[in-house]
Amino acid sequence: MRQRFVREYLPHLVTGALLLGVLSALYTVPQVADPNFNARVAGPTYTKEHPVIIFDEGHQNFHTTGGRYKPFADLLSNDGYQILPIREKFQSGLLMGGRILVIASALGANDRGDTPAFTDDECDAVRDWVNTGGSLLLITDIYPTGAAAANLAQRFGVEMSKGFTEDPSNHVSNKPGMIIFARDKGLIGQHPITDGRTPQERINKVITYTGQSLKGPEGSAPILKLSDTAVDRVPELIETENPDGPPQQTIQYSDPVPAVGRSQGVAFKYGRGRVVVMGEAGVLSAQVQADGVFGMNDTRADNRQLTLNIIHWLSGVIEPAGH
Repeated sequence: MRQRFVREYLPHLVTGALLLGVLSALYTVPQVADPNFNARVAGPTYTKEHPVIIFDEGHQNFHTTGGRYKPFADLLSNDGYQILPIREKFQSGLLMGGRILVIASALGANDRGDTPAFTDDECDAVRDWVNTGGSLLLITDIYPTGAAAANLAQRFGVEMSKGFTEDPSNHVSNKPGMIIFARDKGLIGQHPITDGRTPQERINKVITYTGQSLKGPEGSAPILKLSDTAVDRVPELIETENPDGPPQQTIQYSDPVPAVGRSQGVAFKYGRGRVVVMGEAGVLSAQVQADGVFGMNDTRADNRQLTLNIIHWLSGVIEPAGH
């Protein structure tokens, strides 16, 4: 359903209200958290202290700890982290209680969902918290999530395509938006996240399930590197006259734009803190739909280990502070 939506629906003109209606259907039925996902961890990382992961649920997020990101929350809870969902606006006092802040597919409050999801004060609070030692995992996806999170991403020098990305040369059969990142093709970037602590934690293959592309700041590491054949389709707002009221606003997608030099996952240090930004959300979930599974439950890829490695790097288990 996700692929059919992106390839057949998004390239056409759609009104904001209709787009959100389709997106709501996309992320609910038949796409749901996998009730059979194995979230057990054989040797939990934390058994005495339990670092707090603050999970944002206060910005009209498509993904929550009780919904499609329940497998993510369960896996990390079993690894010894304490998951703390919050619905408040970000401010320094609130953030100081956590080790990691996770934001997954936040949306703006307008009918298209593409206005900024975060106020300038919230963006400043998150930036300052990371600068003093916090860690941020900012997870985005196809339009409109990139537009909604763009102002926060810009605080850290991350640029979002805001549309959706395909790769005609590196994808699951007949699904160009379902991109395969393989180490043997040079698409897994060099970083402690992708190396892991042991050969068993090494990331060799990741599959994403249609998202947007990213460009990180100077010095950042592209952990999921898009190939030279990857392309973006960028949204454009079109206004047409409406004799009965305000101009009608619609979204149209561009012809393919080269995405060379971009990625779907970047990692970098910021001040005393750490940041990972993902351009696709399904990869860190575990979901089921009519034609199969996707995310951490996809046995064709190392998505489950990637999720653990990202959180381990953000909490300092991989490459401890000072290295």
